[in-house]
Amino acid sequence: MKEKRNNILKLFLSFFKIGALSFGGGYAMIPHIQEEVADKRNWITEEELLEIISIAESTPGPIAINSATFIGKKVAGFWGAFFATLGVVLPSFVIISVIAYLLQQFNQYKPIKYAFFGIRAGVLACIVKSLYMMFKKCPKGIMEYILMAAALAIVAFLKIKAIYVIIACVLIGLAVSLIAGRRKKAL
Repeated sequence: MKEKRNNILKLFLSFFKIGALSFGGGYAMIPHIQEEVADKRNWITEEELLEIISIAESTPGPIAINSATFIGKKVAGFWGAFFATLGVVLPSFVIISVIAYLLQQFNQYKPIKYAFFGIRAGVLACIVKSLYMMFKKCPKGIMEYILMAAALAIVAFLKIKAIYVIIACVLIGLAVSLIAGRRKKAL
């Protein structure tokens, strides 16, 4: 019981740190989550993290919050999920409240505007790193490349909602795996 409480506290503190030190939303947090929960704490493997991110991305809600909830549940059950989620949300809530107040007071100053330009560049770098990490771990074949390119083109150029593309990709992936399984059995 004491170990479970220690894990719950560690989950809260780990996700609080991730929430406090990450800028740019959920995708920018993924490298920090990987470093903290997979590399440093060994709560999950990198493969499990990729699965969690895939599930978190396809379920309603922000990816970082969903990831924290799934990881917390895996490590320490319901209370682990609760405190991991609270840990990742609390810093943003406090920071946004303070920034909203300060921004009303100082938004006309050029240094503040330039600071936000710099933050955007850093966030973009974190998102690109997340994309690269996920790309490295995903299976690669002609079908995956075609599906990836088609999904990107559909979302970027045809303005179709991402959720429909994700559902379609899931269905195509299931169909391809079922067909491959049947072919394997036939041989």
